[in-house]
Amino acid sequence: MIFDELAPSRANRLINHGPVVLISCRDGDRTNIMTAAWAMPASHTPPMLAVAIGPSRFTHDLIINSNEFVVNVPGADLLDAVWYCGTKHGHELDKFAECNLSAQNGKEVAAPLIGEAIGAIECRLSSHPTAGDHTIMVGEVVAAWAKAELFETRLLVEKSAAQTLHHLGGPHFCRPGAVLAKK
Repeated sequence: MIFDELAPSRANRLINHGPVVLISCRDGDRTNIMTAAWAMPASHTPPMLAVAIGPSRFTHDLIINSNEFVVNVPGADLLDAVWYCGTKHGHELDKFAECNLSAQNGKEVAAPLIGEAIGAIECRLSSHPTAGDHTIMVGEVVAAWAKAELFETRLLVEKSAAQTLHHLGGPHFCRPGAVLAKK
């Protein structure tokens, strides 16, 4: 097979179509929501995840200062909010109000959960190494939530309300297709 060469700066477009998440955070009376496509599980024991955030983002310093954040999993019905939270800066905006999203109290962290999301993962910041032009926020999972009708032993993406968004680059997103199971 012959491949067309891609610029190294575009290599992420081959693998970054995992679910888009909304990172919510709070430091004192300042809250924010940021869209992130670069998130992943990082450890089973203890349960940890990682999300890449640029240092110029408002969310970056809120997380560093508060040592906590929430990874919210939006459904495809929140595409407008996902786009807004990924293209507007939170320094002077209340993204919860602008996107008509409800801030819910978590169990272990002060950062708000997004009530309209499919699920939410509360995290305490474990480390934050620098990787090029981003900081990798590694969070230990201290609580996790999912809408009961959309999660059993896995996210039920075959249900339309549980279809996650996957970023393909720029303004392009997709949703999961058929669920395949190896027998």
